[in-house]
Amino acid sequence: MLKKLTLWGVTCCLSTSLLAQNPAIIPAPSQATFSKGAFALGNSLVLAGPKSPELATSYALLTSKLTQVAGKKVQWLTDPSSSASMAAIRFTLNSKPDAALGNEGYSLISDAKGVHIRANKPVGIFYGIQTLIQLLPKEIESKQAVAGVSWKVPYVNIVDAPRFAWRGMMLDVSRHFFTKEEVKQFIDEMVAYKYNVLHWHLTDDEGWRVEIKSFPNLTKKGAFNVKKVGHFTDFSKPLPNEPRTYGGFYTQEEIKEIVKYGQDRFVNIMPEIDVPGHSMAAVASYPELSCTPDAVNYQVISGEPFIDWSHGHPEALQDNTLCPANEKVYTFLDQVMGEVSSLFPFEYIHMGGDECPKNYWDKNPQILAMRKELGLKNSQEVQAHFVRRLEKIITSKGKRMMGWDEILEGGGLPKSTAVMSWRGMDGGIQAAKNGHEVIMTPSNHVYIDLMQGDKAIEPPVYKTVRLRDSYAFEPVPAGVDAKLVKGGQANLWSEQLFNYRHLQYMTYPRSFAIAEVLWSETKNRNWDNFIGRVESHMARFDVAQKKYAPSMYEPIIQVSRNALGELTVLPTTEISGLTIHYSFDHSYPDQFYPMANGPVVVPKDATVMKIVTYRGNKAMGRTMDLTVDDIIKRAK
Repeated sequence: MLKKLTLWGVTCCLSTSLLAQNPAIIPAPSQATFSKGAFALGNSLVLAGPKSPELATSYALLTSKLTQVAGKKVQWLTDPSSSASMAAIRFTLNSKPDAALGNEGYSLISDAKGVHIRANKPVGIFYGIQTLIQLLPKEIESKQAVAGVSWKVPYVNIVDAPRFAWRGMMLDVSRHFFTKEEVKQFIDEMVAYKYNVLHWHLTDDEGWRVEIKSFPNLTKKGAFNVKKVGHFTDFSKPLPNEPRTYGGFYTQEEIKEIVKYGQDRFVNIMPEIDVPGHSMAAVASYPELSCTPDAVNYQVISGEPFIDWSHGHPEALQDNTLCPANEKVYTFLDQVMGEVSSLFPFEYIHMGGDECPKNYWDKNPQILAMRKELGLKNSQEVQAHFVRRLEKIITSKGKRMMGWDEILEGGGLPKSTAVMSWRGMDGGIQAAKNGHEVIMTPSNHVYIDLMQGDKAIEPPVYKTVRLRDSYAFEPVPAGVDAKLVKGGQANLWSEQLFNYRHLQYMTYPRSFAIAEVLWSETKNRNWDNFIGRVESHMARFDVAQKKYAPSMYEPIIQVSRNALGELTVLPTTEISGLTIHYSFDHSYPDQFYPMANGPVVVPKDATVMKIVTYRGNKAMGRTMDLTVDDIIKRAK
């Protein structure tokens, strides 16, 4: 307990007995000093702050929490007046910038006089309000009025600012479509943890989601497929008579509405139009964009297998690429990027560039002729040529281009293009050494669509990224110019996201970890302390009726054979303070069952091992079923 008296690496003026009551702030502030006591909010509250259109949403957010949940009567003073100093909660925009706060930082002081939040810019006030909400009792997260709560703000002195300017989350709405209101909800949940970029993956093989008036078939045909439920990529091939009515798209007016919604919450939205691969929805809508004659028979993919990964790289069973040797493609992209750039004020457009199968290109007469004419050695250089042409198109629209790290292949990438590194850190390291700005998104740390626990209990995906893996993420590798690393983001692909509740399950708590990595200084991060705060926020999610994964409580499984050839299972835990109990007799173990303190020998005739974790007398994780057949496979 004494080790925790230094919270997040900053001074904490709390006695040991009060430590457990310490507010759980995520992401950890730069500096936070807590002292004994709390400011009680009266039934009638005066709030004061500068009158600014940029702060209207911030003020409305806090007002709704205080009135609709806490039941307070709120009066706002938005004009300078002597009485403003008497307000219970005050907001101040600094007349002279405070260098310690930068563009997005804030200071928050709570004492006997009330709460005072200062910032250099309105965005800092907004983030100060997010922290203030976290300082209030968890019941503030309720969707309805709550009675019987002592509404107090603990005494604290916080000075806080982010480490990285780019703190992103990527939402894939192509594999499964999410409505306008669900996207807004996603933004609300992002900003509560101080994320500020929504990378919106709008096009892919399974759906084209943005209205392009120059090419109406993109949404008339390209936005819909056959509804399938089960495990993505294992679906049966759709039959001709199955209705293609599943999906949807956003009209340009809806896009503008969502962009404005993000701006009001200080979120920049970056659209992604994924080309030249991942383009089946576009090719099915306009087959003339392909170099493959059979494209006239293509349909939007519904999740059936059509890429062969057994070679270590993508081999297409159907050609899902735009044809780099087809001038119609560049006319198409010029018009698409023109309309997209008019919808999104953010400086970047993401062009994808990842996982582009080249097996059709390698034997296509048009592309082979282009290679000969332009002196291109291989299909990687063909894609590099395509990327350079697209960069000129995007630049002509007043935007900067960004792409996944594959766009480095083939050489010649314009210096102004930013690179998003997803295949580990190597692509980002190479890009930075070549002078490109980089966003680090390594899949082994920040792909929150991957399993977050053991495959015996998690919805199946090909790989696991545990909470601890996300918390261990360091965006700036050794030897890289930190100025070129703009930040990082959590990426949420939606192949296996059939509804918003499961989206939440996959997002939390791992996005807590990534938020802290991107906001907090490295010295202020501490795993054990972080887990305590995660548990507090899980309690807040319970009040808010938001879904999250309990995977951090469930064991990590290692399987082997001992010297006698016996199967052994070694369950360990990601977090401390848990005990592991098991059974082999099909009964459900509890805290009175045998405890696994090391490798457990699997009995000769057992068929299943059931495992559960406890903290004291409380079950923490779900009961995990490991079949002996699975254990044998793992041992091999």
